[in-house]
Parts: sequence; structure tokens; C-alpha cells
Amino acid sequence: MRILTLLALVPMAVPQMVSAQTDEIQVYDGGLAARGRFNLTLHNNFTPEGLATPAFAGALLADKSLNGVPEWAYGVSSWFETGLYLPLYSIGKRATRSSAMLNGVKLRLLFAVPHADDRTFFYGVNFEFSYNAKHWNPTRFTTEVRPIIGWHLHPVDIIVNPIFDTAYDGLKNLDFAPATRVACDLSPTWGVAIEEYDDFGPLHQFYAGNQQAHQLYGVVDHTIKVLQIEAGAGFGLTSSSDRITLKLILSRDLN
Repeated sequence: MRILTLLALVPMAVPQMVSAQTDEIQVYDGGLAARGRFNLTLHNNFTPEGLATPAFAGALLADKSLNGVPEWAYGVSSWFETGLYLPLYSIGKRATRSSAMLNGVKLRLLFAVPHADDRTFFYGVNFEFSYNAKHWNPTRFTTEVRPIIGWHLHPVDIIVNPIFDTAYDGLKNLDFAPATRVACDLSPTWGVAIEEYDDFGPLHQFYAGNQQAHQLYGVVDHTIKVLQIEAGAGFGLTSSSDRITLKLILSRDLN
């Protein structure tokens, strides 16, 4: 069963930025649900100290917002897993009004080398197709393309996800938002990791350094019987990053 890692892309207080928070905070490791197996992962992240300026007109504010989603996954084959994110939700503030909100739905298609957990070098690619509420993203349909490259060096893992986001407005406008994870297994049930999540901006012209989003996370992983728990805290490294974000993932197989 794939150990999912919570992480967050963060809103940026610059005119070019068009996306707000994220419902999931994670680095993908290429692990797949076994063929015929259902898996449920609950993603939640809370920003106790975030940007108080909306990323676009009418956007949900990052500051003091709770965002999350149940992720329903199914192992189709040894190299393919599909997933559905439903419902995406937030509790937070828009303008001067606080409320609970639904943010849309996502379909995920994950392709990876079989038995990635047992390989020294592994690779894959994940596609996420999103239908967005207007307060979540000003573009109704968006897609994330997430290549997966990593090494299991026992007890250390190194994983890189060079992510590209698109609003279907041309290749030059692909947004480059890589995620990186370096983890260490302390025992069969405990592990720790450092993760970094970045948003450099569109390929044709990256944002200036102080307008880029960079967050560094400390993460703890723990497995208890049928449940996998992952928790962490992220700290913004630039003025365009949320200052503090907390994350939690609970994951288990359903059959």
C-alpha cells in the first residue's frame, strides 16, 4: 500500500499567481495499491499562519484555513492505479465571510514501474484532472503532470517529483512546482523525512526570487496495524509562502 505524504503548494501574493492552496500535501513514491484492492486516504492540512491576501479576486484565504479531501484509490494492474478525490472541501474565509465550502473534484491516473517499493531505482508518472470551484481556482479545468523519480537506498529514500501544472493555456505557461523528499526509516513502523515544495512560476518566465513559493517540511511516519499515519509541519522560506502549515494523512486498505 502506498504511503502517502502530505504537502502543500502555497498561494503567492503576485499578480501572475492564479491558484490558492492545495487539498493534499505529498510527494509521490511510485507505490501502487495491489491489483483489485481499494484504498482510502484522508488528507487534511491547516494553515495557522498563512497569506492574508487572496491569490485572485474571490479566492479562499490561506490564513487559518482548513483544506482536505478523501482520496479513493483502486489498483487496476501491477503498473496502474486510478483514484478519485471527492469531496474536496475547505473551512475558511473569503473576503470578510467565513464558511465551509466544496472545491471541486479530481480524477487521478498513476502509472509506475511494478513493485516500486522493492526496487533501488524507481520511476513513474501521475496525471490529475481537476474540475474547480471558482473560489478554489479561477480556471474551471486544470491538470497536473507529476513525473516520479526516486531511489530506495535503505534506510534512506530520495524522491523527486518535478511537477508541471497547466490551465490549458499553452506549453510556455506550464507552471513548474517541484516537490522533493529525503526520508529515513528508523524502524519497521517509524520514519522521518524532510520535504521541500516549491513553485517557480511559468516556464517562459520564472517569478523573481521573493515572489516564488518555497516551503520546508518536517514529517513523521508511523504505521499501526491497518492504518498508516503521516504528520508534519511546513515553514515558509519566502515572503510569498505561507508561514506555517500543518498536515495530516490517514491511509488504509478497504479490502
